[in-house]
Amino acid sequence: MIATESLKTAKTTVFHTRGITKVYQMGEVQVHALRGIDLELDEGEFIVLLGASGSGKSTLLNILGGLDVPSSGTVQYQDHDLSTFKESVLTRYRREHVGFVFQFYNLIPSLTARENIALVTEISSKPLPPDEALELVNLSDRANHFPAQLSGGEQQRVAIARAIAKRPDVLLCDEPTGALDIKTGIVVLEALAKANRELGTTTVVITHNVAIADMADRVIHLSDGKISNIEINSRKKAPAELSW
Repeated sequence: MIATESLKTAKTTVFHTRGITKVYQMGEVQVHALRGIDLELDEGEFIVLLGASGSGKSTLLNILGGLDVPSSGTVQYQDHDLSTFKESVLTRYRREHVGFVFQFYNLIPSLTARENIALVTEISSKPLPPDEALELVNLSDRANHFPAQLSGGEQQRVAIARAIAKRPDVLLCDEPTGALDIKTGIVVLEALAKANRELGTTTVVITHNVAIADMADRVIHLSDGKISNIEINSRKKAPAELSW
């Protein structure tokens, strides 16, 4: 890795943030989660957000995904300023443009893997067929299984398939391997890398695991609500090559 952005090739910028802050009021105490974030994310990039708990990673991800709004500053998505959107418009933005993957899978227990994915495709304008989404994460043979019949890693891959089934422009992942062992985590990361590569989805992954940074195009380090460093990988590693 090299700590410079000068080698980035020209690509379409998906996100452009300037001076975004986020302050939470906790009783009489103000908590500054973000303290002036300037950032650009490009189409098709695989980004890792790295930092300790409380560094602002999840807050930044939530703002990019339209789940939260900044206290100040601007968040430009393509030609639109998310920081000015009403909740109804943010809801449409999340539905049409963003896929989310969290540490816990949030699958509906009474539905099969295919049916969990079909819930999303029914409200999407340009969906992948559920079976195609499952094939992308190498779970075609588990389509008719219920979550209780799947391992943790398989459930997370179903969650990824569900997120990518609506062909999102952006895939936002908050600690997607946090509840998994190393071997299973690698399988999940391979699914994310494949989706990023084959669908061209801009992918942002939050992690505490420094090893995962080696598979990213860029690594954005956060500390105390600020970007402390941005690194570029001159050679990305495949998940199986990571040194855990």
